[in-house]
Amino acid sequence: MECVVQGIIETQHVEALEILLQGLCGVRRERLRVHEICLKSGPNLGVVPSEVRLICNLEQTEPTWTVRFIGGAMRGAGAEQLSVLVRTVIESNASKNVLRLFYALGYKLDHELLRVGFAFHFQRGTQMTVTVSSVNKMLQLHATDEAVPVTPGIQMVEVTAPASSETYTEVALAVSSFCEYLAPLLHLSKPGISTGVVPTAAAAAASLMSDGGGTTL
Repeated sequence: MECVVQGIIETQHVEALEILLQGLCGVRRERLRVHEICLKSGPNLGVVPSEVRLICNLEQTEPTWTVRFIGGAMRGAGAEQLSVLVRTVIESNASKNVLRLFYALGYKLDHELLRVGFAFHFQRGTQMTVTVSSVNKMLQLHATDEAVPVTPGIQMVEVTAPASSETYTEVALAVSSFCEYLAPLLHLSKPGISTGVVPTAAAAAASLMSDGGGTTL
């Protein structure tokens, strides 16, 4: 399982967000240029349609593929009270012919994206990952060099943390607590619930840029 929240930020404030994250996380950022292929099952693969994502970070010295399946979100009164989304996730490393394999199984290409940005992997009460990236679409099949932004001037921010059925409550609280530090720049919420750009972002970004992140927010 994993706990996840998402938000958006204007590209002009991303540098300030990076400064803030560098101070909060205390680790070096990882550069991202992730090719993501979304596949959906055909009618011969069961009554309930399924979706898998094939992911490859092209910034790696030797890029490798990962198969990622995102299951349904946790439901019920307990889940509704949490400020983060809790969902099941299955991941597995795969060889470079993984796309041919899924085509042979009957899956069809739904869409593909190129996410360009950076990520921080760190420990803060629990293991967390913050990803900041622009989402780009391909003009031609698999043409990553020709990708163009889906929403120019806007980047997506995502915070995720692994959890289990025994620990998700504590992990959700840790993620929510961390998100409070980012509140002056952006608001993070459950996927699918958009609150837009935060009004205080410009002032917070200016403060961070003026002193390199020394200001307490």
